[in-house]
Amino acid sequence: MPITFYPNCVQSLTELASEASQCAAPELRLKALSDFPQVASGDDLAAFTVDALRRMQLTLRADDVLVFAQKVISKAEGRLINLAGIVPGKRALELSQIVLKDPRLIELVLRESLSVVRTAPDVLIVEHRLGFIMANAGIDQSNVAHPSDGEFALLLPEDPDASAARLRERLGRLTGVEPGIVVSDSFGRPWRIGTVGVAIGCAGIAATLDLRGQNDLFGRPLRVTVVGHADEIASAASMLMGQASEARPVVLVRGLASRAPHQSARALLRPPRENLFR
Repeated sequence: MPITFYPNCVQSLTELASEASQCAAPELRLKALSDFPQVASGDDLAAFTVDALRRMQLTLRADDVLVFAQKVISKAEGRLINLAGIVPGKRALELSQIVLKDPRLIELVLRESLSVVRTAPDVLIVEHRLGFIMANAGIDQSNVAHPSDGEFALLLPEDPDASAARLRERLGRLTGVEPGIVVSDSFGRPWRIGTVGVAIGCAGIAATLDLRGQNDLFGRPLRVTVVGHADEIASAASMLMGQASEARPVVLVRGLASRAPHQSARALLRPPRENLFR
C-alpha cells in the first residue's frame, strides 16, 4: 500500500502516537466473572475470584477494580442468621404491627441499628450502626438460602471497609497485584423510584473525587462538586450483577484512571451537621 505525504503535515511516529493517545475516546469496561460458585461461611473469596479470572483468561492489573456484591462477603464471613433462634423483644413486636413484617426480622434490624428513622406499612428505615440510612439495616432474605433449609436472614458485614481491605491484601498475595475493591449493596433513594448499587465498603480507590477548584469548560471554578466515585462504580457494576437469579456477584471494572488518594467508604457518609433531609 503506498504512503502519501502531505506538505506541512509530516509528523514523527512519536508525535503521532502522542496525538493518538490524547485523542483516544475514554473507555470503561465491565465484565462479570462467570460461573462464580455459591459461597458459604469460611470460603476464600479471593481464591474463588482468582479461579474465575483464570477460567476467563483474564490477568488482574493493578489499576483494575473488583466490585463484590455484599451478599457473598456476608456469607463468607458467617453473617447468615437462622430466624428460628431469634426471640423478638417488645419494641420489635410493636414495630411489627406498624410495618407488617416478621417481628424476628425486626429484632435483627433493631440490633443492627442506632435509631429508627421512618416507619410505614412494609417500610422500616433505620440508621445502621455503620452510619448508613437504609431500609431494614440492609438485612435481606433473598438469595441467601433455599426455603427448604428454613428461614434465614443475611446481615451486612461487620465492617465492609475492613472486608474490602482483607480481600485486596489476599488478592495481592495470590496474584502479586492489589486491585481496588468495592463492596456493593442495593439502596433505595428518597424521592426516586428503584434501587441502585451503592458502595458500603472499599479499599485501594478513592471513594470520592473532590473537583472543587477545578475549572469547567469556560474557566469557571467548580465550588461544590464532589463526585461519589465508589458509588458510581458500584452502580455501574450492579447492572451486570442483577437482582434476581443471575448469580454474578463479582464484576471486573477496567479503565478507571483516577490517581486520587485512597479512602474508605466512610468518606461517602454525610456528616450529621450537613444532613438537611432528616
